[in-house]
Amino acid sequence: MQNRNQSHIRNLVEGGMSRRQFVNACGLGIVGMGAATLLAGCGGSGSGSDSSSSGSSSSSSSKGAKEYILVKKGKLIGVSDMSYPPLESIPDGSTKPEGFEIDMMDALAAKLNLEMEWLPATKFDTIIPLIKQGGKADVGVSAFTITDDRKKEINFTKPYLNSNQGLVNRKADGKVSEDDLNAKDKQIAVQSGTTGESWVKENLPKATCVPLDDAIQAMTGVQSGLYNAAVLDLPVASYLCTKSYTDLQVDIQIATGEQYGIVVSKKNTKLLKDLNSAIDAIKKDGTMDTLQKKWFGTTL
Repeated sequence: MQNRNQSHIRNLVEGGMSRRQFVNACGLGIVGMGAATLLAGCGGSGSGSDSSSSGSSSSSSSKGAKEYILVKKGKLIGVSDMSYPPLESIPDGSTKPEGFEIDMMDALAAKLNLEMEWLPATKFDTIIPLIKQGGKADVGVSAFTITDDRKKEINFTKPYLNSNQGLVNRKADGKVSEDDLNAKDKQIAVQSGTTGESWVKENLPKATCVPLDDAIQAMTGVQSGLYNAAVLDLPVASYLCTKSYTDLQVDIQIATGEQYGIVVSKKNTKLLKDLNSAIDAIKKDGTMDTLQKKWFGTTL
């Protein structure tokens, strides 16, 4: 039988506890991390114009090949779920996002002579449809793994970071194996729409895969004993186990060889091309190394 604390956490997690509610409860902070094993090896013109819902898809694509199709002139509007420290999150008591991806996008926007601006935090699995639809954001940046299925809907920039997956459980439970978890009585938490969810469904088919809104809910559920384990991106899993969930551990590192890319509409071909050039530029001028040292404690 669950104790009162366990029942309370169950209500919070299943009731959709937000990242900000969690932060208020446990004081999650964003600081640099000095673990070299966090990640496993895991300027064009800014003269954009306002987007319009009128006109055919072909005319929009033609326009996007010649100039940026932007929601706001002079701005690069980004969308993220803002719940994946140290990549992107919103610290307690603030409305300003911060993290590796936030700083990276500021640097990339500057190369395009644009000013970076962010929408409010958005559910991860709604971001690609939002970019595909257009009209609200120009880019999606939320540790998106480049996959063939996703490329059917949108374009990705060239990779800017490598990652693997991490399986997290309670330290008190000791070492577990994939065979231990691949059982009907096991529940594995994931963030909905992620490659972690795909991995669990493919590799732990007998277990119950539990999709949640964000990584914080997954980690909190494992901590409370509600779920047996969680699978999420290794850099985020390692960071959270070190900074906030010290009673949890990354028990299994899953070599998936993933790469993160920025999500761009298929119509926005010039923006995609110039973002790729900007990624090359910040790697060449040392900005990428500087940001990696700031947020991960080392170059990767």
